[in-house]
Amino acid sequence: MTTITKDRPVPVERKLRKVLLATGVGHFVEWFDFGLYGTLAAIIGLQFFPSADPAVALLSSFAVFGAGFIMRPLGGLWFGSLGDRVGRQKVLATVILLTSGATFAMGLLPSYHSIGITATILLVITRLVQGFAAGGESSGATTYLAEYAPVARRGYFTCWIDNFGFMAFVAGSGLVFLLTASLGDDTMNDWGWRIPFLIAGPLGWIGLYLRQHLEDSPEYKAVAATGKTEAAPLRAAVTKAWAALLFCVGFVVLKAVGHWTLQTFMPSYLATELHFSRLNAYAITTIGLFAIAVMVPFMGYLSDRFGRKPLMLAGCSGFILFSYPAMMVMAQGDVLSAVFAMLMLGAFIAAFDGACSAAMAELFPTSVRYGGLSIAYNFAVAFFGGITPWFSVWLIATTGDKFSPAWYVMGAALITLLTVLRAKETAGLPLKR
Repeated sequence: MTTITKDRPVPVERKLRKVLLATGVGHFVEWFDFGLYGTLAAIIGLQFFPSADPAVALLSSFAVFGAGFIMRPLGGLWFGSLGDRVGRQKVLATVILLTSGATFAMGLLPSYHSIGITATILLVITRLVQGFAAGGESSGATTYLAEYAPVARRGYFTCWIDNFGFMAFVAGSGLVFLLTASLGDDTMNDWGWRIPFLIAGPLGWIGLYLRQHLEDSPEYKAVAATGKTEAAPLRAAVTKAWAALLFCVGFVVLKAVGHWTLQTFMPSYLATELHFSRLNAYAITTIGLFAIAVMVPFMGYLSDRFGRKPLMLAGCSGFILFSYPAMMVMAQGDVLSAVFAMLMLGAFIAAFDGACSAAMAELFPTSVRYGGLSIAYNFAVAFFGGITPWFSVWLIATTGDKFSPAWYVMGAALITLLTVLRAKETAGLPLKR
């Protein structure tokens, strides 16, 4: 049944579903590709960074993971500027092609044992390409959905970006779990780890096909029709929307650290530090991420009804109060206890994500929204999120405290909490033009 909304014509529901599917599936493919590296970091470390100490190999693997994030700001600057000048749809189609191609290539790379240091260099190059392309993905997809969504349901529609992102990690983690269960650790270490990366090829083509059949958003077309697009959108974002940039960076601090702690650091942490079997580590992570994906749309609905700030403040407070206790619960060595701890942290990130995507988009005017989001989001993710797995491993090695990564998460949550407290409520307001 078609629903009539105040700010869209009658056929809106069918078009919205098409837009949500194409944007979401593309985002799924992007983060399935990007997340596989983190899930398989321990194996990749052994394949490309041979060392007698598995912790050293893991640290090296996470360092290359972080290298991909170094490229995100550059990709954000490039694709963000393009998105504000030539439109959202063309840029979103390009980024998915780049990322899926780089991920497919990663599955074909020879190991260090075959060609030596050249293998490590090739791995770094593919990660840099992935990072560059990812710089245009999250900000572009968030911008696109925010500009299509009805005002009263913007939180709900934009939060599906996070839902598809988490489902991508669920699919990646779940696939690795099934492959490990069926092939065994030895086969996975030998060649089985390549299979998930090779799947990125056909998935990328599906996402590309869907995005090529989209139109640009009504908000962007309205601004373009009036000739109010910016010739230099990045400069305009910095000079005219600098306050929005600062608020957006503050929002993303917890989003970046929370995501990459649960999605990327946790599987290796459970196996390496807490001594769960690799199979159980994948299972715990998969269950936790699936639960987050299920909770996010409900939290998005609540953010439309009660506002962005209450949900975001609840997420921040939860991480400040419960990150350390959650890791202590995980350390009990019981699978059910670890799942419970993951679900607890997952509820907090779901509450935050349910409101955050819309809140970020609502900060910027349409003429600089893609570029402004790209600058703030990618610089914050690169600085805070990209180092999360590596810094967490380093903290444990330096302090000898296997719960020390919790302090990093708690610090990130405090920064974001203070930012949200100073921000204005934007739920229910029209997008700025």
